Amino acid sequence: MPRDGVPPVVSDIATLNQVIDAFASGTGPVAVDAERASGHRYGQRAFLVQLRREGAGTALIDPVALPDLSGLNAAIVDAEWVLHAASQDLPCLYDVGLRPRLIFDTELGARLAGYPRVGLAAMVEEMLGLSLAKEHSAVDWSTRPLPEPWLRYAALDVEVLVDLRDAVCAELTRQNKLDWAMEEFAAVAATPPPAPRVDPWRRTSGMHRVRDRRRLAAVRELWQTRDAIARQRDLSPGRVLGDAAIIEAALAMPTTQSGLIALPAFNGRGARRYARQWTEAVTHAKALADSDLPPQHLPSEGPPPPRVWAERDAAAAARLAACRASMSELAGELGMPVENLISPDTVRRLSWTPPPEITEGAVRARLETAGARAWQIGLITDRLVEALHTQAPEPTEDSPRA
Repeated sequence: MPRDGVPPVVSDIATLNQVIDAFASGTGPVAVDAERASGHRYGQRAFLVQLRREGAGTALIDPVALPDLSGLNAAIVDAEWVLHAASQDLPCLYDVGLRPRLIFDTELGARLAGYPRVGLAAMVEEMLGLSLAKEHSAVDWSTRPLPEPWLRYAALDVEVLVDLRDAVCAELTRQNKLDWAMEEFAAVAATPPPAPRVDPWRRTSGMHRVRDRRRLAAVRELWQTRDAIARQRDLSPGRVLGDAAIIEAALAMPTTQSGLIALPAFNGRGARRYARQWTEAVTHAKALADSDLPPQHLPSEGPPPPRVWAERDAAAAARLAACRASMSELAGELGMPVENLISPDTVRRLSWTPPPEITEGAVRARLETAGARAWQIGLITDRLVEALHTQAPEPTEDSPRA
C-alpha cells in the first residue's frame, strides 16, 4: 500500500487548485508518471497523471476531465521532474500542458550505469529491495471509474521514483557518469515531439511479403480505412482489424465481401463488421492508375542497408566493421549499451560517407551535426578517426569478381 493510502482521483477545478497550491509549496524533485490505454484506445493520450512531491504527497489526476494542466505546470516547472523512460511519457504529458525543463530519467540513467534490466519493477527490486506488482500496466486506463487496485498501482509507481532516482544518482556518481547522464537528460527534455511519420502504413507488420506496387496500394487503402474507423470509434486500430488481415487481403485482392471474409485472418468481429469498407478499399486499390500507385520504397537520404555494403562499396563496409568493433569495445569498457554511447545510425552515416579528410576536427563536427552530446564526442572521436582510416582488404584470386 502507498504510505499515505490511495488518494482520490482529482477531476474538478477546485480540487486541482488545491493540488497546485500543495505542489507549489512542496520541496525537492517531483515524481511524474502517466498511464495510457495503448492497445485499447486510439492514440497515445494520457488517461491518468500521477505526481508526488515531498510536502505535497501524491496526486492522481484525471486528464480527461481536466485536459489543461498548465497551471500545475507553472507551479512545478522549475523543479526536477523524475520519470522512468521519459521519452515514452513526455508526448502525452505535453498534450495536457505539462512540459518539464529539467528531468531525471531513472531508466536512461540505469542504462548508462550498465544495468541489464531497466524496467521500473526490475530496478525497484534491484536497487530498493521492493517488489512492484505490474499486472495492471496494460489495462484499459480509459475505464471510469478506475478500480481501486489500479489506483494503488498508479500511486506506488510515483511513490518509489524519487528513492529510485537517488539510488541511480548515487551509482552514476560512483561510476563517474553523472555528468554524462545529466547531458542525456537535458537532451531528452529539449527534444520536441516527434513529427508525424511519412507513410505510416508502411510499418504494417508483414510488409516484407508485399512485393508489388498494386498490393502496396491495397495495404495503404486498408490501413487508412482502418485508421479512420479506429479514430471515429476511439479504438486501438489493432482492435478494429489486425495487421495480418490487412496483409492477407492485400495479397489475395478479393473482389467480393464473401471472398474477403473467407480469408482465414478475417474471423474477428471487427473484420466482418466492416467487410464492405475493407472490400471497397481493395477495389479502390485495384482501380488506381499506375501513376497513382505508391513506390515500392521511399527515397532515403541515408546510406543503404549494411547487408549490401560489401558489394556496393567494400571500403565503406570495412570502415563500418571497424567502427562497430571499436564502439562495441569502448561500450564494454564503459559498461553501457553501445547505442547509448553513440547512435548506430550516426556510425552508419559516418562510415558510408566520411569527411573528405578524416581528422579529429572533421569527425567531431560531423558528430555535433548528428546531435551527439559533448561527453560522447569526447570519448569516441579519436577511436572513430582511427577506425575510419581502415582500408578494404585487397581482393585475392579467390574473391568473387563483379
